[in-house]
Amino acid sequence: MPSNYILVGERTVSGKKAVVIGAGFGGLAAATLLAKKGFDVTVLEKNEQAGGRARVYCEKGFVFDMGPSWYLMPEAFEKFFAEFDKKPSDLYRLKRLDPMYRVFYGPGDYLDIVSDLGRNMELFSSLEKDGYSKLKGYLAQAKYKYDTAMEEFIYREYKSIFDFFSPKLISKGFSLHLFDRLDSFVKGFFSNERLIKILEYTMVFLGSDPRNTPALYSIMSHVDLKLGVWYPEEGIGAVVSAMLSLAESYGVKFCFNSEVEKIVVEKGVAREVLSKKGSFEADFVVVNSDYPFSEARFLEPKYQTYPPKYWKKKVIGPSAFIIYIGLNKRLSGLVHHNLFFAPDWFKHFDSIFKKPEWPEDPSYYVSCPSKTDSTVAPEGCENLFILVPVASGLEDSDEKREDYYDGVVSHLEGLLGETIRDSVVVKRIYSHRDFYRDYNSYQGNALGLAHTLFQTAYFRPKHKSRKVRNLYYVGHYTHPGVGVPMSIISSQIVADELLKDGT
Repeated sequence: MPSNYILVGERTVSGKKAVVIGAGFGGLAAATLLAKKGFDVTVLEKNEQAGGRARVYCEKGFVFDMGPSWYLMPEAFEKFFAEFDKKPSDLYRLKRLDPMYRVFYGPGDYLDIVSDLGRNMELFSSLEKDGYSKLKGYLAQAKYKYDTAMEEFIYREYKSIFDFFSPKLISKGFSLHLFDRLDSFVKGFFSNERLIKILEYTMVFLGSDPRNTPALYSIMSHVDLKLGVWYPEEGIGAVVSAMLSLAESYGVKFCFNSEVEKIVVEKGVAREVLSKKGSFEADFVVVNSDYPFSEARFLEPKYQTYPPKYWKKKVIGPSAFIIYIGLNKRLSGLVHHNLFFAPDWFKHFDSIFKKPEWPEDPSYYVSCPSKTDSTVAPEGCENLFILVPVASGLEDSDEKREDYYDGVVSHLEGLLGETIRDSVVVKRIYSHRDFYRDYNSYQGNALGLAHTLFQTAYFRPKHKSRKVRNLYYVGHYTHPGVGVPMSIISSQIVADELLKDGT
C-alpha cells in the first residue's frame, strides 16, 4: 500500500490536503487527528499564537491564561491523547487542586469545596438536614447521566432529528431528565440556597441560566465533585503548547497572523482558502473560527447553511468582563479558584438572558493560579484573573470599563478585607470589543450558544455544511458544546465523519 494511503475500517483513501481555519482547541485537535491519518494539513490562524480563547498573555514576569482556566473531565483529554498512544502525563504535569474552589457569600463568609468527597458530604450535612444522603443520591444520578452520556450520546454525530428523538434516547431521556429544568431538579433534592448555588454554578461555564438548562447537565456535579478539579503546571497554556507540539510532530503546518478572507466554492465543493498570507488549495476544509462570522464572511450567501436570521433567533451565551491583574504582594484570602455568588444571583442571570445590561451586583469568578504555580508570577507576587459574566452585545466603552473595574475590585477588596489597587503592577481589561477583534466573536460573546434543550445535540449547528460537500465545523457552537473538553470531542466527531466521507 502506498505511504500516502490511510485505512478507515476496511476502506482506504489517498492522502489529501486539509485546511483548518483557527488554532483553538478544536482546530488543534482536528488538525492532529487528520495528519495522523495521512492528510497534508495546514492550519491558518489570524492571531499570533495558538489556543484561540486559551491564548497566553505575558507582561513583567506574569503569565496569564487569557480564557479557560479550569481543567475538568480528565477522561476527555485521556481519550484524545490515547489516539496517539500517549497520556496527558507524557506531555504536561497535572495536579489535583485541594481545595478545589472557594465559594464566597459575603465578607469573611465562605465555604471550601475540597477534593475529599466525604468532607464535602459532611459540609452538606452541616447545612441541610440529611445533606449527606441527599448529596450521595444526587451524585449517584449525576454519575449515571455522565456515564450514559459519554458512552452513548456525546461521542456521536446527530444527522437527523430521528437520531435525537430515537426510541432509545427518548426512553433514556426521562432517566437522564433531559426534559426537566436543572434549577427545579436541584431544588427537588436541596432547599439550602448556598448548596443549590454550589450545584448550579457550573452552568456559567456552559453559558446558560440554570432555570433554562436541561437537568441532564447535573452531570457537571459529577465532573467536579467526583472527577475533581485539576491544574496543568504552567496553566492551560501548557496544554495548548503540548497539543501544538503534537500536531507539528505529525507534520501539521501552522500559518499565524494569517486571517482568512474567503473559502472558494465551485459547484458545492470547497476548492481553496484565501488568506492574507496567500491561497491554500484544499480537498477538505475544517472551520474552528467563529461559526456565525465564518459562514457570513467566508461563503457566498447561497453556500451558507445558517444565514444571519438563524443566529438572531438563538440564545447566545454570555460575554465576559475580564481583568488580568499582577500584584506586587500576596493575598491571604484566596485559593486557586474562587467564586462569589451574589445574594440574588438570578438577577444577574436575568441581566444576561432576559434584559441585557451590565449587572449591578454581579456574581464573579477569581482565579489566583500563583497559589499553586510559582511560574505564573514573580516571587512574592500574585496573579489574578477576574471574570464577570455579562450579556453579549453590550456597549463596551473605556468609561464603562474603568467604572466596572473600580466596582468589581472594590467589592473584592471588601470581600477579602485586603487592599488590591495600591499594589497593581500589571492591569489589562478584556471584554466585548476584544472578543470581536481577536475572535470575530458574534455579539462579542465568550462561549457561543447557551445550552438550552433546543440548543443541545441535534439542535446545535451541524458539524458538516449542508451546502458545501467538503466543509466542516468544530468548536463550541457545535455538538457536544461549550468548554475545552467538548471542543476536543467535537474534533474527534468531525475527524471520523470526514474520514468516512473521504473514502
